[in-house]
This record gives sequence, structure tokens and C-alpha cells, in this order.
Amino acid sequence: MRTVLIIDDHPGVGEALALLLSLHDIRALVAPDPAQGLALLEREDVDLVIQDMNFQADTTSGLEGQVLFKALRAARPDLPVILLTAWTHLESAVALVKAGAADYLAKPWDDAKLLATVENLLELAESSRALHSGRRERRRRHEALAGRYRLDGLVFASDAMLRCLELACQVARSAAPVLITGPNGSGKERVAVIVHANSGLTGAPFVAVNCGALPGELIEAELFGSESGAFTGSTRAREGRFEAADGGTLFLDEIGNLPLAGQVKLLRVLETGRFERLGSSRTREVKVRVLSATNADLRAMVRAGSFREDLYYRLNVIEIALPALAERGEDILPLAEHFLAGRATLSDGARAALLAHAWPGNVRELKNVIERAALLAGGQTIGPELLALPAPAAHRNLDEPSREAVQAALNSAGGVVSRAAQALGLSRQALYRRMERYGMDAP
Repeated sequence: MRTVLIIDDHPGVGEALALLLSLHDIRALVAPDPAQGLALLEREDVDLVIQDMNFQADTTSGLEGQVLFKALRAARPDLPVILLTAWTHLESAVALVKAGAADYLAKPWDDAKLLATVENLLELAESSRALHSGRRERRRRHEALAGRYRLDGLVFASDAMLRCLELACQVARSAAPVLITGPNGSGKERVAVIVHANSGLTGAPFVAVNCGALPGELIEAELFGSESGAFTGSTRAREGRFEAADGGTLFLDEIGNLPLAGQVKLLRVLETGRFERLGSSRTREVKVRVLSATNADLRAMVRAGSFREDLYYRLNVIEIALPALAERGEDILPLAEHFLAGRATLSDGARAALLAHAWPGNVRELKNVIERAALLAGGQTIGPELLALPAPAAHRNLDEPSREAVQAALNSAGGVVSRAAQALGLSRQALYRRMERYGMDAP
């Protein structure tokens, strides 16, 4: 049950607030002084505090209320605190809001306004708890995965990438073909390396070929090998990638660029393990685990007749779909720090700019941006101007971060709202308003 701690030395105030909250299914605990309030906070699971600004021992300055607020912040940094203040203490209340208090209300308070404020803050607190719980569970899964499997030094913090890698490691020891899909620069080859590294094929070759980087007439020779004189310019016999990968893994990147003739031969190898070199009638046999990757829509290519349906289903026994970097904003800042490797530091403005950018080039673009900025910074702090990123769209600027950017900033800051607000270039209260506007459910 949602619980609010009321700290006020006037019995009538505590009783009235407790009654008001109980009528709206909110549990209320009442403490008559700061010491008892802090003791209750230590014993009870409290979601929000309403505290008076002045107590009987200090009726004019509000100093005791300030001391209490600082003690609450020290005990629970993210616990929302509402200040109740008389007009004489308004200046102190405003100063405490700037220092992190959630809000202040003047005495006598308006019931509707107080309830609305409490409900909003309790919803935010609930989301924050879910966020922390989700992060703890993700950290546990991450540590379990890293402890059991080789992750090739891949840096990630998002649940989306964690799920992809869990699947990659789960299927690594099977012989089933794996199709890795995702936009350019999203890390498809890195995932293929992780699958191979955990396949149990210790010391076996990992051979990668980019089907999109070779002319159509040379792809078959590249994959299956060729004999001398098999085509113009062929002066000697040449081993293909399938032979080179025998006993190990063959990674076919940009598989959608394989011409139809090559698709027929590839399908046969996948079904039988047999093939002939170009220009040869001798059948060779290999045992190869095939991983493939594409940024193309192979289903659409099948419908258009440019990719064989039987080959598509043969390759796509297991599909690992990598999300774009914009869809896993929690990874942006950890990746940026990884690429910096301690050569420089990022300013708050630079962090905000990184989180606001759409990253059409994905991780590859982020790496290039960071490498360039690190060179220009010369060991100094990197500001947003060194990132040279285009201005965000008119409906999304650094003062109005997207929901994804807010979530990523919160995750990167460990759920500490003040740190996330600083990274986004916002005040704490401005970030709270955006969290409320976006609903901010846990990831």
C-alpha cells in the first residue's frame, strides 16, 4: 500500500492530513517531530514525505525544517518531499525546491491541489521503484550471462541487447543456421563472433565474407573456390570460403546481395554439405556452421522473386533481430565512454546531445563521432560543439528530450533523477514534469 510520512508538530495538522489521505486509499504515518520522523523512515517503507518547515522549537526561521529536509535527503536521496510552509518561510521553501524538494504548499493548503501533487509524486515514485527493480534484474542477468559465456567485450546496458545476446548464447552450441538482422552499423558481425566464440568449436576457424562487397560474378568463386581458367583472369586453383571454414563457422554478411545462381549453390551446401569449385566437376564435402546477416527485408525479397524462399527458411532457423541504437538509448552513453577510453570526458551538454541524436548510422556512427571529438578535444572536456551533430528536429530539442532519451538518462544515472536531469541539461523539476508527461513506466 502507498505510504506517506507526515512530520508536523501540530496534532491537528497531522490528523487532518492523515484523514484526507486515508479517504483516497493512501496510508499515512504521523510523526510529531523530526527525530521521530527519521526513526519512522528507517523502520517503514515510505513512498513520500510531507514535512512542516517550522517546529515549536524554531517558529520563526524555518531552520529546523531545513535541517530535517537535509537529513531526509541524506537518508533517502530520491524520496520525494513536499514542504508545508507559512508565508514567512516561503523563501526557504523555494530554496529547498531548488535543492531537490519535490514541491511546496502554503498553509492553509488546498485539499485538491495537495491530493493531486501527492498522487503524481506517488506515481513517479512507483515508476522509480520499478525502474530500480528492472535495473537490478537486468544487472543480475547481465552478470550471469558474462559469467557463463564469452561476450567478446561487447558493451551494452539495454534490455533489448541483453535479450539478443541471451538468445545468441543459448543457440551457440547448436548446429542450426542463424540469421542476424538489423540496420547497418548495429553490430551484426559482433554478435556472429559471440555465437562462434560460445559454439564449443575451440580453435576452429571463423571466416567472414561480405556478399555485398564483391561483384556478382565473383561471389560464387569466393564462396566455393575456383580452378585455374574457370573465368577470365583465373590463373591458379583457389580455395573458397567454405573450404577455409571447414570445421568452423562461415559468416555471410549482406546475404541479400547473393545472386540467384549463388543462392542455389548455397542451398545445396546447407542441405548436403557438398559443393563443386567453379570450373570443376569434383564434389567436395565440408562441415560448416553458417551464420548470415542482412539489413534487407528478405521476406519482401522473397515476395519480389529476388531471394529464394527455400533458402530463406533454411537460413532463418533462428533469427536474432538487433535493434537500432535509437531503440536502445540506454547503450548510448556507456558506448560513448567505452569509445573514449579515458582520453577525454563528456560535458553535460555533450551527453544531452548524444542522447537527443537519432543515430541513423547506429553504433558505427557513434564510434566515428566520439573518435573525432576525442581527437579534437586533445584530452580536454568534450562539449556539444565538438560532436558536430546536426540540430535535432524542431519538435525535439535539448530542452524537450524524447521519452527514450529520458529513459536512457535515468538508466545511465542509476535511477538518480538529479543526475539524469543534469545529463539532459534540465532542472530536476523539469525532468519530473517530463517523466509525468511521458508516463515513464519502467523499461
